[in-house]
Amino acid sequence: MTFEEILPGLKAKKKYVRTGWGEAENYVQLFDTIEQNGIALEVTPYFLINVSGEGEGFSMWSPTPCDVLATDWVEVHD
Repeated sequence: MTFEEILPGLKAKKKYVRTGWGEAENYVQLFDTIEQNGIALEVTPYFLINVSGEGEGFSMWSPTPCDVLATDWVEVHD
């Protein structure tokens, strides 16, 4: 799929990954809230990427031109 095709899914909280990435990248997901003291706070939407590996986890992510033009995006199912 293309980035344009997955964008509605990202907005619907679905997870996606590029098959052209290495094994470390698990998925990208869009977030628009954070929780503080048990209260959900609305924030400017942002992407996080989940990465496997020691000391890894979630990192901020912005699509590169290559990511936007790629056609190897697939949905990740838990």
